[in-house]
Amino acid sequence: MKPYFSFQWHITDECDQRCKHCYIFSAGDHTCLLSMNWEQMENTFYNCLDFCEVYGRTPYFYITGGDPILHPDFWRLLELMHEHDIKFTILGNPFHLNDQICRELKWYGCEKYQLSLDGLRETHDWFRKPGSFDCTLEKIGCINRAGIRSVIMTTVSKTNRMEVPGIIDEVVKAGVNVFAFSRYVPSGGDLDASMTAQEYRELLAICDKKFKEYETEGCETYFNKKDHLWTLYEYETGEFKIPENAGKGMIYGGCNCGNCHLTILPSGDVYACRRVTESKVGNVFEDRLADLWVTSVETYRDYEKFSKCSKCKLLAWCRGCPAVARGTYGDFYANDPQCWADENGELFQGVDG
Repeated sequence: MKPYFSFQWHITDECDQRCKHCYIFSAGDHTCLLSMNWEQMENTFYNCLDFCEVYGRTPYFYITGGDPILHPDFWRLLELMHEHDIKFTILGNPFHLNDQICRELKWYGCEKYQLSLDGLRETHDWFRKPGSFDCTLEKIGCINRAGIRSVIMTTVSKTNRMEVPGIIDEVVKAGVNVFAFSRYVPSGGDLDASMTAQEYRELLAICDKKFKEYETEGCETYFNKKDHLWTLYEYETGEFKIPENAGKGMIYGGCNCGNCHLTILPSGDVYACRRVTESKVGNVFEDRLADLWVTSVETYRDYEKFSKCSKCKLLAWCRGCPAVARGTYGDFYANDPQCWADENGELFQGVDG
């Protein structure tokens, strides 16, 4: 268990974009855009603090939406965070940022501001909206000048897979502090998002080479290998080694679901993972989070149920992405479709390091 505990807190559904792969809008027109009122936000905040006090964890908030800055009580919430000396990250859009706004965010305790790039200009603007690509890169400067760490996240699918190396070049040129990517979770829509395991491994190899080249040049962008299949890749190449003193039955890393993370939606619904649509475990307006953690969340900590990962020597450090498995096969504990290990968790023969 990690000393911190993260809450991905969606305070509103309101947003300037209608992204094709968004959880809120991908199923079609979303006619009921929810937002928490101030009393609900305040109660939610203290419910989270109560949870961390009970379990001896340090709270960390990822405040998002929609675009959280559109919430009428957004700045009031940041005042509450500041009063309790709690740092946070904002996951939002670039459209309302300027130097003054970013300086204010920094003063209230914002450590990172995460934006998205889901392709090069034409692809990204198709996913999101015209002008979004250029606006995103432009606002990196505002974030950096304020002393906030700028983060770019890419959602990778078959649609944009081959553009990721170009995205890396763009974020480095823009001076982004942190870059990472995660995979698209199938949601039943018509977006062609499937990648084969070998296609995904090839992408990791290409990105790894590019990361190392930039690091050799002294590039200051930190390349966060967020996807847990990076662990499998680095085990295969020899960069990750299983610690000799690793305790049997312990979980050291991998998927945060059920370990150090909860998601809270504007409706108050609490999810073990936002990317798993059926993972609702309670409602923050009605339930004490500390109680949910040892009751309904237990469902997502049954590691022996993983059909392939349970047999793999990397179980304690990887487990792939159960959300992608659930979106693909309808089963949280099914095989990760982009994992290239065999059914016994062993590496395929003949795969180059």
